[in-house]
Amino acid sequence: MSPSRIERPLAQEGGTPIRSDYLVFGAPDLREPEIREVESVLRSGWIGTGPRVGRFEQEFAQYVGASHALALGSCTAGLHLSLIALGVSPGDEVIVPSMTFAATANSVCHVGAIPVLVDCEPETMNLDPKAVAAAITDRTKVIVPVHFAGRPADMDAIAKLARPRGIKILEDAAHAVETVYQGKKVGTIGDCTAFSFYVTKNVVTGEGGIVTTENDEIASWIKVAGLHGMSKDAWKRYSDEGFRHYEVGFPGFKYNMTDLQAALGIHQLARAEENWQERANRWKQYLDRLSSLPLLLPAPVREGDRHAYHLFIVQIDPNRVRWSRDEIQQALHAENIGTGIHYRGVHLHPYYRDRFDLAPEQFPEATKISERTLSLPFSTKLSDADIEDLFDGLEKVLRAAAR
Repeated sequence: MSPSRIERPLAQEGGTPIRSDYLVFGAPDLREPEIREVESVLRSGWIGTGPRVGRFEQEFAQYVGASHALALGSCTAGLHLSLIALGVSPGDEVIVPSMTFAATANSVCHVGAIPVLVDCEPETMNLDPKAVAAAITDRTKVIVPVHFAGRPADMDAIAKLARPRGIKILEDAAHAVETVYQGKKVGTIGDCTAFSFYVTKNVVTGEGGIVTTENDEIASWIKVAGLHGMSKDAWKRYSDEGFRHYEVGFPGFKYNMTDLQAALGIHQLARAEENWQERANRWKQYLDRLSSLPLLLPAPVREGDRHAYHLFIVQIDPNRVRWSRDEIQQALHAENIGTGIHYRGVHLHPYYRDRFDLAPEQFPEATKISERTLSLPFSTKLSDADIEDLFDGLEKVLRAAAR
């Protein structure tokens, strides 16, 4: 800690910022193996969906322990195709947590179904099984638990609600590549699981996603549906095996992953466990260094679970700070420290608020979190100096906010 830095005037009041350059929130940790692999792809001339996508699918399935892994252009594409594959039709209801990124609910709208939003648990930020139980009707087709920030949702409680009623489970594992629930790897528990490899994620392909499933029919359908509905392995039509005719069985989607993306993913996945251990160590460091500040820190990890440590999310303690979360975020920005917000609840966005006549008081926990949450830079790309700057910047701003 550097008293001379944390005691000087705030940058937004004319003082010197904590950093001279900007600390970007969620910068990807890309290294030489990825760069060389991308160069190899470019030199090969095969930059679309090709052999590296197949390799990435195989290695991801092995990592998770799933029978099938289908690579796609995004996690949103994975959610969309999974909902269709699970039989969701217009007018069906799909239970979704309000405390999530809008893509989870958007995917339900894409199939013409009704997203039924439920509140979250205040400690874990995961969907509340009690709220799920209250939301189930005879039109409920699927429950979509989100493993928020990398912390596993209570899958046993969800399964007890879903399985006896014939309700399917689609896991949104956008934050949860390394997550384990009570000894079971996320990606092997629900009927389908959708993962994200967006630029801020623990495993990065720039854009991209993957669906895992144990169901052979679902896997076969998603593989075809993700590339225009063309017959399986249609990407081979221009391979060195010679031209191959393809057939379109139904109007599918342009949701395929490319070899350029998979080139990154192959090496990112190979370092997943090494990087997870580094983030686990830093998680403890953050908890220790931030414990004296007017913040609500992440809850302990339940015994038997494994947190992916994707996002380090704090909440501003309104009893100890007079500034709003937005004012604190702007002050940190002036100090050249970037942060994120995960998330403003889906029920607060105009489309969902107005279409479904939703009010903040219907989701008290998600509303509270929406107003207080702040995600801190937390990446294996961060240097020790970057982390010290973050800690000093937080203490400097929060001292001012608490005056």
